[in-house]
Amino acid sequence: MSPAALHTPICDLFGVRYPIVQTGMGWVSDARLTAATANAGGLGILASATLSYDELVTAIADVRARTDRPFGVNLRADAPDAMKRADLLIREGVRVASFALAPKPELIERLKTAGLVVVPSVGARRHAEKVAAWGVDAVVVQGGEGGGHTGPVPTSLLLPQVVDAVDIPVIAAGGFYEGRGLVAALAYGAAGIAMGTRFLLTTDSPIAEDVKRRYLEATVTGTVVTEALDGVPQRVLRTPFVDALAARSGGRRLARAVGSARAFRKLTGRSWLSLLREGRAMRGHGLRYDQVLLAANTPMLIRAAMVDGRADAGVMASGQVAGLIDDLPSCAELVERIMAEAEAALKRLA
Repeated sequence: MSPAALHTPICDLFGVRYPIVQTGMGWVSDARLTAATANAGGLGILASATLSYDELVTAIADVRARTDRPFGVNLRADAPDAMKRADLLIREGVRVASFALAPKPELIERLKTAGLVVVPSVGARRHAEKVAAWGVDAVVVQGGEGGGHTGPVPTSLLLPQVVDAVDIPVIAAGGFYEGRGLVAALAYGAAGIAMGTRFLLTTDSPIAEDVKRRYLEATVTGTVVTEALDGVPQRVLRTPFVDALAARSGGRRLARAVGSARAFRKLTGRSWLSLLREGRAMRGHGLRYDQVLLAANTPMLIRAAMVDGRADAGVMASGQVAGLIDDLPSCAELVERIMAEAEAALKRLA
């Protein structure tokens, strides 16, 4: 049995055994990975941003068929059908609704009234204070080491800032992969850790083995933060393809983005009208119209690597922590190992 220090408020809040969260990664966090994490004692989160509504219905049923443990679903707060998807989670009895962007107060209220736990991700203290005031139950704080969209402040500075600013459980993300990191996060005042890259690199992850190998070959300096994908900083594995994207002129990137938007629309069954509505919503987050068009690159370029296995022609979002990972355990092996390492770290401290 793990020490009492490793049973934190999010264990009871989420109904899980361990304070470990697997983040909702587009094209990666499918039903199998989500259920495997849940069965291992952590909180698995199903990614839905790259799924149509009907595909999300099927994916939730698939998770249910694989586990009877609590799990979460990651929603896009600015999606045109966000409320419809929230109602689906309510009907299906999903435990946690997570968000990459801050959900509107009315969406938070709708979910909380129905008994769901609402957990957005933030990259700045002021954003944590805002969503805490709106009534969310917990918050994931990602430092600059994290993969995908990220900010400039490292976890070691951002985490204590947010812990001191809000009175809800804080989950640390960005740079975590083993038990010592879990203990360090708890020492800062966090209630647990969230990991993306570490769960991507498991045998339960759906990613092609060749792509996983590219991650395992990465060094701690093998990632780059670039705005070439959608005009907003993202951390990805540095490859010749990423370097080529960054070197393209704005006009060439826009032309590719229009093609990506067309492909994404066909793949998901979305209408041009819904994409334009999302564009207007993104404009509300401060993006220019050229950035809105560039954003179409992201799901299709990530899909090329993660689904099609084209590491040479796709983009691989990654935290810097990829440079410290050298194996592919199952989710069960990973979680048990992290907890054993955390317990050993606590004993050393005692």
